[in-house]
Amino acid sequence: MTNHNMSDLIEEYIKQLLEEEGLVEIRRTDMADQFQCVPSQINYVINTRFTVGQGYHVKSKRGGGGYIRIQKVELNHHGDLLSELEDWIDQKLSVKDSMAILQQLYKYDIITKREANLCLSLLSSDALKLLDKTTEEKTRACMMKRLFERLRYEEKE
Repeated sequence: MTNHNMSDLIEEYIKQLLEEEGLVEIRRTDMADQFQCVPSQINYVINTRFTVGQGYHVKSKRGGGGYIRIQKVELNHHGDLLSELEDWIDQKLSVKDSMAILQQLYKYDIITKREANLCLSLLSSDALKLLDKTTEEKTRACMMKRLFERLRYEEKE
């Protein structure tokens, strides 16, 4: 082997599996045994080298039958618009502004009318009524940014 560190080797192995299968489901302890390292090393590699920003969707389930599932995703062709809208959102977002954003997403065929209406329901003041006004607007902004992050990527089929 060449002069690679353990993290590089683990990353290369997972990427090779992804190339062959498209979807990888691993057990952290099994990988740690295979590479003769601690399980936290596997976590480190996954958390730093298989992020949404790098084009991966990671799902994990803890416990005895737990697993880590990694899937390659592709950048959505509306990524620039979504980035602009996300930059426009400050730390707080009003219901009125969230409505306007969802209308833009619908207008550009990024989401369907049904999806826009579902998002409106979730972002409404009624849905967040247990929160004070400032916390409500901060929560709405966070939820909208999370929506943008997810919309930027389409799962590869």
